[in-house]
Amino acid sequence: MDYFCDQVQQKDVGRRMQVGQELLEYLGDPARSPDLEQDQQRLDKVIDELTAWVNSSNFKVALLGLDVLGAFVDRLSGRFKSYIGTVLLPLIDRMGDAKDQVREQAQNLILKLMDEAAPPMYIWERLAVGFKHKNYRSREGVCLCLIATLNIYGAQPLILSKLVPHLCTAFGDSNSQVRDAAILAIVEVYRHVGEKVRIDLTKRGIPPGR
Repeated sequence: MDYFCDQVQQKDVGRRMQVGQELLEYLGDPARSPDLEQDQQRLDKVIDELTAWVNSSNFKVALLGLDVLGAFVDRLSGRFKSYIGTVLLPLIDRMGDAKDQVREQAQNLILKLMDEAAPPMYIWERLAVGFKHKNYRSREGVCLCLIATLNIYGAQPLILSKLVPHLCTAFGDSNSQVRDAAILAIVEVYRHVGEKVRIDLTKRGIPPGR
Protein backbone atom coordinates (compact mmCIF):
# COMPACT_ATOMS: atom_id res chain seq x y z
CA MET A 1 0.00 0.00 0.00
CA ASP A 2 2.94 2.35 0.61
CA TYR A 3 3.98 1.74 -3.00
CA PHE A 4 0.46 2.45 -4.31
CA CYS A 5 0.06 5.51 -2.11
CA ASP A 6 3.13 6.93 -3.79
CA GLN A 7 2.31 5.76 -7.34
CA VAL A 8 -1.33 6.91 -7.59
CA GLN A 9 -0.05 10.48 -7.28
CA GLN A 10 1.74 10.20 -10.65
CA LYS A 11 0.41 12.54 -13.32
CA ASP A 12 1.84 10.65 -16.33
CA VAL A 13 -1.02 8.90 -18.18
CA GLY A 14 1.03 5.82 -19.13
CA ARG A 15 2.18 5.36 -15.55
CA ARG A 16 -1.36 5.77 -14.24
CA MET A 17 -2.62 3.09 -16.65
CA GLN A 18 0.07 0.70 -15.41
CA VAL A 19 -0.48 1.42 -11.71
CA GLY A 20 -4.27 1.13 -12.12
CA GLN A 21 -3.92 -2.40 -13.51
CA GLU A 22 -1.52 -3.33 -10.68
CA LEU A 23 -4.01 -1.99 -8.13
CA LEU A 24 -6.85 -4.02 -9.66
CA GLU A 25 -4.74 -7.19 -9.36
CA TYR A 26 -3.73 -6.30 -5.79
CA LEU A 27 -7.33 -5.66 -4.70
CA GLY A 28 -8.58 -8.78 -6.48
CA ASP A 29 -6.37 -11.05 -4.36
CA PRO A 30 -7.00 -10.70 -0.59
CA ALA A 31 -3.96 -12.91 0.11
CA ARG A 32 -1.75 -10.30 -1.60
CA SER A 33 -3.32 -7.31 0.11
CA PRO A 34 -3.54 -7.97 3.87
CA ASP A 35 -2.19 -4.46 4.57
CA LEU A 36 -5.05 -2.75 2.74
CA GLU A 37 -6.60 -1.24 5.87
CA GLN A 38 -3.58 -1.18 8.18
CA ASP A 39 -3.05 2.56 7.86
CA GLN A 40 -6.27 4.60 7.61
CA GLN A 41 -4.54 7.82 6.51
CA ARG A 42 -2.74 5.99 3.73
CA LEU A 43 -5.99 4.42 2.53
CA ASP A 44 -7.70 7.85 2.65
CA LYS A 45 -4.91 9.29 0.53
CA VAL A 46 -5.21 6.52 -2.11
CA ILE A 47 -9.00 6.97 -2.39
CA ASP A 48 -8.59 10.77 -2.66
CA GLU A 49 -6.06 10.40 -5.47
CA LEU A 50 -8.26 7.90 -7.33
CA THR A 51 -11.15 10.35 -7.07
CA ALA A 52 -8.90 12.83 -8.89
CA TRP A 53 -8.38 10.17 -11.60
CA VAL A 54 -12.16 10.02 -12.06
CA ASN A 55 -12.04 13.78 -12.67
CA SER A 56 -9.32 13.39 -15.31
CA SER A 57 -9.90 14.88 -18.77
CA ASN A 58 -8.38 11.68 -20.21
CA PHE A 59 -11.34 9.30 -20.49
CA LYS A 60 -9.14 6.17 -20.19
CA VAL A 61 -7.78 7.42 -16.85
CA ALA A 62 -11.32 8.32 -15.72
CA LEU A 63 -12.60 4.83 -16.64
CA LEU A 64 -9.70 3.14 -14.89
CA GLY A 65 -10.28 5.31 -11.82
CA LEU A 66 -13.93 4.19 -11.80
CA ASP A 67 -12.83 0.55 -12.14
CA VAL A 68 -10.35 0.75 -9.28
CA LEU A 69 -12.81 2.55 -6.98
CA GLY A 70 -15.32 -0.22 -7.80
CA ALA A 71 -12.71 -2.79 -6.73
CA PHE A 72 -12.24 -0.88 -3.45
CA VAL A 73 -16.02 -0.98 -2.88
CA ASP A 74 -15.95 -4.77 -3.46
CA ARG A 75 -13.16 -5.20 -0.91
CA LEU A 76 -14.32 -2.74 1.76
CA SER A 77 -18.12 -3.08 1.30
CA GLY A 78 -19.77 -1.26 4.26
CA ARG A 79 -16.45 0.20 5.34
CA PHE A 80 -16.42 2.24 2.11
CA LYS A 81 -19.36 4.27 3.47
CA SER A 82 -17.07 6.96 4.91
CA TYR A 83 -15.79 7.71 1.38
CA ILE A 84 -19.20 8.17 -0.24
CA GLY A 85 -19.14 11.94 0.32
CA THR A 86 -15.74 12.12 -1.39
CA VAL A 87 -16.55 10.07 -4.49
CA LEU A 88 -20.17 11.01 -5.17
CA LEU A 89 -19.67 14.55 -6.54
CA PRO A 90 -17.09 13.43 -9.14
CA LEU A 91 -19.47 10.59 -10.09
CA ILE A 92 -22.29 13.11 -10.66
CA ASP A 93 -19.88 15.11 -12.85
CA ARG A 94 -18.97 11.98 -14.83
CA MET A 95 -22.64 11.14 -15.40
CA GLY A 96 -22.48 14.28 -17.55
CA ASP A 97 -19.48 13.08 -19.56
CA ALA A 98 -19.50 13.33 -23.37
CA LYS A 99 -18.66 9.59 -23.63
CA ASP A 100 -21.45 7.03 -23.14
CA GLN A 101 -19.05 4.55 -21.58
CA VAL A 102 -17.96 6.98 -18.85
CA ARG A 103 -21.55 8.01 -18.08
CA GLU A 104 -22.60 4.37 -17.86
CA GLN A 105 -19.73 3.34 -15.63
CA ALA A 106 -20.29 6.29 -13.28
CA GLN A 107 -23.93 5.24 -12.86
CA ASN A 108 -22.91 1.60 -12.35
CA LEU A 109 -20.54 2.62 -9.56
CA ILE A 110 -23.31 4.65 -7.86
CA LEU A 111 -25.58 1.58 -8.02
CA LYS A 112 -22.74 -0.59 -6.65
CA LEU A 113 -22.41 1.80 -3.69
CA MET A 114 -26.13 1.25 -2.95
CA ASP A 115 -25.65 -2.49 -3.19
CA GLU A 116 -22.49 -2.87 -1.14
CA ALA A 117 -21.58 0.26 0.83
CA ALA A 118 -24.74 2.02 2.09
CA PRO A 119 -28.56 1.90 1.79
CA PRO A 120 -30.05 3.43 -1.39
CA MET A 121 -31.67 6.37 0.43
CA TYR A 122 -28.37 7.24 2.15
CA ILE A 123 -26.87 7.60 -1.34
CA TRP A 124 -29.86 9.50 -2.71
CA GLU A 125 -29.78 12.07 0.07
CA ARG A 126 -26.30 12.97 -1.21
CA LEU A 127 -27.06 12.39 -4.89
CA ALA A 128 -30.06 14.74 -5.07
CA VAL A 129 -27.76 17.78 -5.53
CA GLY A 130 -27.19 16.40 -9.05
CA PHE A 131 -30.71 17.50 -10.06
CA LYS A 132 -29.33 21.07 -9.98
CA HIS A 133 -26.01 20.32 -11.70
CA LYS A 134 -24.81 22.92 -14.23
CA ASN A 135 -24.27 20.22 -16.90
CA TYR A 136 -27.58 19.13 -18.44
CA ARG A 137 -26.22 15.61 -19.05
CA SER A 138 -25.56 15.21 -15.32
CA ARG A 139 -29.11 16.38 -14.53
CA GLU A 140 -30.42 13.87 -17.06
CA GLY A 141 -28.09 11.20 -15.63
CA VAL A 142 -29.48 11.64 -12.11
CA CYS A 143 -33.04 11.13 -13.44
CA LEU A 144 -31.92 7.98 -15.30
CA CYS A 145 -30.11 6.77 -12.17
CA LEU A 146 -33.37 7.10 -10.22
CA ILE A 147 -35.11 4.92 -12.83
CA ALA A 148 -32.34 2.31 -12.49
CA THR A 149 -32.59 2.45 -8.67
CA LEU A 150 -36.36 1.86 -8.79
CA ASN A 151 -35.90 -1.02 -11.25
CA ILE A 152 -33.42 -2.72 -8.91
CA TYR A 153 -34.77 -1.89 -5.44
CA GLY A 154 -38.38 -0.83 -5.96
CA ALA A 155 -39.85 2.09 -4.00
CA GLN A 156 -39.56 0.48 -0.54
CA PRO A 157 -36.05 1.67 0.48
CA LEU A 158 -36.55 5.19 -0.94
CA ILE A 159 -38.33 8.20 0.56
CA LEU A 160 -39.86 9.26 -2.76
CA SER A 161 -41.53 12.35 -1.24
CA LYS A 162 -37.99 13.79 -0.97
CA LEU A 163 -37.18 13.06 -4.63
CA VAL A 164 -40.43 13.80 -6.49
CA PRO A 165 -40.13 17.61 -5.95
CA HIS A 166 -36.78 17.53 -7.81
CA LEU A 167 -38.44 15.73 -10.72
CA CYS A 168 -41.24 18.34 -10.74
CA THR A 169 -38.60 21.08 -11.04
CA ALA A 170 -36.91 19.12 -13.84
CA PHE A 171 -40.20 19.11 -15.82
CA GLY A 172 -39.45 22.78 -16.49
CA ASP A 173 -35.76 22.28 -17.31
CA SER A 174 -34.29 24.35 -20.14
CA ASN A 175 -33.06 21.13 -21.79
CA SER A 176 -35.52 18.77 -23.49
CA GLN A 177 -33.47 15.63 -22.66
CA VAL A 178 -33.65 16.47 -18.95
CA ARG A 179 -37.41 17.11 -19.21
CA ASP A 180 -37.90 13.76 -20.99
CA ALA A 181 -35.79 11.89 -18.43
CA ALA A 182 -37.72 13.49 -15.54
CA ILE A 183 -41.03 12.38 -17.13
CA LEU A 184 -39.68 8.84 -17.58
CA ALA A 185 -38.60 8.86 -13.92
CA ILE A 186 -42.02 10.00 -12.69
CA VAL A 187 -43.64 7.28 -14.84
CA GLU A 188 -41.37 4.78 -13.09
CA VAL A 189 -42.35 6.21 -9.68
CA TYR A 190 -46.02 5.91 -10.70
CA ARG A 191 -45.47 2.28 -11.71
CA HIS A 192 -44.29 1.55 -8.16
CA VAL A 193 -46.61 3.66 -6.02
CA GLY A 194 -49.65 4.30 -8.22
CA GLU A 195 -52.26 7.02 -7.66
CA LYS A 196 -50.46 8.55 -4.65
CA VAL A 197 -47.99 10.16 -7.00
CA ARG A 198 -50.72 11.62 -9.23
CA ILE A 199 -52.31 13.25 -6.16
CA ASP A 200 -48.91 14.54 -5.06
CA LEU A 201 -48.28 16.09 -8.50
CA THR A 202 -51.67 17.83 -8.46
CA LYS A 203 -50.81 19.32 -5.05
CA ARG A 204 -47.57 20.63 -6.53
CA GLY A 205 -49.49 22.58 -9.12
CA ILE A 206 -48.65 20.36 -12.12
CA PRO A 207 -51.59 20.83 -14.55
CA PRO A 208 -53.90 17.75 -14.74
CA GLY A 209 -53.34 17.44 -18.52
CA ARG A 210 -49.60 17.22 -17.95
